Amino acid sequence: MLKEKYQAAVSELQGAGKNVEVKEEGGKLHLKGTTEYQMQANKVWDQIKTVPTWANEVVADIRAERNDIFGLYTVQPGDTLSKLAKAHLGDANRYMDIFNLNKDQLNDPNMIKVGQQLKLPGK
Repeated sequence: MLKEKYQAAVSELQGAGKNVEVKEEGGKLHLKGTTEYQMQANKVWDQIKTVPTWANEVVADIRAERNDIFGLYTVQPGDTLSKLAKAHLGDANRYMDIFNLNKDQLNDPNMIKVGQQLKLPGK
Protein backbone atom coordinates (compact mmCIF):
# COMPACT_ATOMS: atom_id res chain seq x y z
CA MET A 1 0.00 0.00 0.00
CA LEU A 2 2.73 2.52 0.93
CA LYS A 3 4.83 1.41 -2.03
CA GLU A 4 2.05 2.55 -4.37
CA LYS A 5 1.61 5.80 -2.44
CA TYR A 6 5.30 6.60 -2.90
CA GLN A 7 5.63 5.11 -6.38
CA ALA A 8 7.21 8.30 -7.80
CA ALA A 9 10.00 8.17 -5.19
CA VAL A 10 10.45 4.41 -5.64
CA SER A 11 10.70 4.85 -9.43
CA GLU A 12 13.18 7.73 -9.06
CA LEU A 13 15.39 5.62 -6.77
CA GLN A 14 15.17 2.53 -8.96
CA GLY A 15 16.05 4.59 -12.04
CA ALA A 16 19.06 6.33 -10.53
CA GLY A 17 20.15 4.02 -7.74
CA LYS A 18 22.25 0.95 -7.16
CA ASN A 19 21.73 -1.72 -4.51
CA VAL A 20 18.15 -0.55 -4.16
CA GLU A 21 15.99 -2.09 -1.44
CA VAL A 22 12.31 -1.26 -1.09
CA LYS A 23 10.17 -2.97 1.53
CA GLU A 24 7.19 -2.33 3.74
CA GLU A 25 7.72 -3.29 7.33
CA GLY A 26 6.09 -2.26 10.59
CA GLY A 27 3.73 0.14 8.86
CA LYS A 28 6.58 2.03 7.20
CA LEU A 29 8.14 2.07 3.76
CA HIS A 30 11.88 1.41 3.94
CA LEU A 31 13.94 2.77 1.04
CA LYS A 32 17.65 2.13 0.74
CA GLY A 33 20.04 2.71 -2.13
CA THR A 34 23.05 4.49 -3.52
CA THR A 35 23.00 7.07 -6.29
CA GLU A 36 26.02 8.29 -8.20
CA TYR A 37 25.36 11.99 -7.54
CA GLN A 38 23.81 13.92 -4.65
CA MET A 39 21.44 15.61 -7.09
CA GLN A 40 19.85 12.21 -7.82
CA ALA A 41 19.47 11.46 -4.11
CA ASN A 42 17.87 14.87 -3.62
CA LYS A 43 15.35 14.11 -6.38
CA VAL A 44 14.29 10.96 -4.53
CA TRP A 45 13.82 12.99 -1.35
CA ASP A 46 11.87 15.63 -3.29
CA GLN A 47 9.46 12.90 -4.46
CA ILE A 48 9.14 11.46 -0.93
CA LYS A 49 8.31 14.89 0.48
CA THR A 50 5.41 15.45 -1.93
CA VAL A 51 3.35 13.26 0.42
CA PRO A 52 2.44 15.33 3.50
CA THR A 53 2.57 12.32 5.85
CA TRP A 54 6.00 11.13 4.70
CA ALA A 55 7.74 11.74 8.04
CA ASN A 56 5.55 9.12 9.73
CA GLU A 57 5.59 6.64 6.86
CA VAL A 58 9.07 6.53 5.31
CA VAL A 59 12.47 5.43 6.57
CA ALA A 60 15.09 6.18 3.92
CA ASP A 61 18.83 5.67 3.63
CA ILE A 62 19.83 7.17 0.29
CA ARG A 63 23.49 7.96 -0.22
CA ALA A 64 25.52 9.47 -3.03
CA GLU A 65 28.78 7.85 -4.16
CA ARG A 66 30.40 11.03 -5.44
CA ASN A 67 30.83 14.26 -3.51
CA ASP A 68 33.02 16.03 -6.06
CA ILE A 69 30.15 16.60 -8.50
CA PHE A 70 26.61 17.46 -7.36
CA GLY A 71 25.11 16.04 -10.53
CA LEU A 72 24.53 16.33 -14.25
CA TYR A 73 22.10 18.79 -15.78
CA THR A 74 20.72 18.86 -19.31
CA VAL A 75 20.55 22.45 -20.61
CA GLN A 76 17.00 23.62 -21.37
CA PRO A 77 15.85 26.58 -23.52
CA GLY A 78 16.39 29.85 -21.64
CA ASP A 79 19.07 28.47 -19.32
CA THR A 80 22.19 30.43 -18.45
CA LEU A 81 25.07 29.40 -16.23
CA SER A 82 24.08 32.03 -13.65
CA LYS A 83 20.50 30.72 -13.65
CA LEU A 84 21.80 27.19 -13.09
CA ALA A 85 24.16 28.39 -10.36
CA LYS A 86 21.29 30.13 -8.55
CA ALA A 87 18.95 27.13 -8.85
CA HIS A 88 21.42 24.38 -7.97
CA LEU A 89 24.16 26.06 -5.95
CA GLY A 90 22.16 28.83 -4.28
CA ASP A 91 24.30 31.65 -5.70
CA ALA A 92 24.13 33.04 -9.24
CA ASN A 93 27.68 34.35 -8.89
CA ARG A 94 28.98 30.75 -8.84
CA TYR A 95 28.36 30.45 -12.59
CA MET A 96 32.14 30.35 -13.17
CA ASP A 97 32.35 27.24 -10.96
CA ILE A 98 30.05 25.50 -13.44
CA PHE A 99 31.99 26.89 -16.39
CA ASN A 100 35.35 25.78 -14.99
CA LEU A 101 34.06 22.27 -14.30
CA ASN A 102 32.87 22.01 -17.90
CA LYS A 103 35.83 23.50 -19.78
CA ASP A 104 36.08 20.22 -21.68
CA GLN A 105 32.95 21.25 -23.60
CA LEU A 106 32.57 25.01 -22.99
CA ASN A 107 34.77 27.78 -24.37
CA ASP A 108 32.67 30.75 -23.28
CA PRO A 109 30.44 31.01 -20.18
CA ASN A 110 27.84 32.84 -22.28
CA MET A 111 27.61 30.09 -24.89
CA ILE A 112 25.76 27.02 -23.66
CA LYS A 113 23.56 24.94 -25.92
CA VAL A 114 20.22 23.26 -25.34
CA GLY A 115 20.78 19.56 -24.79
CA GLN A 116 24.32 19.84 -23.38
CA GLN A 117 24.98 17.73 -20.29
CA LEU A 118 26.77 19.94 -17.76
CA LYS A 119 28.40 18.77 -14.57
CA LEU A 120 27.35 20.74 -11.50
CA PRO A 121 29.93 21.27 -8.75
CA GLY A 122 29.34 20.25 -5.17
CA LYS A 123 27.97 22.88 -2.84
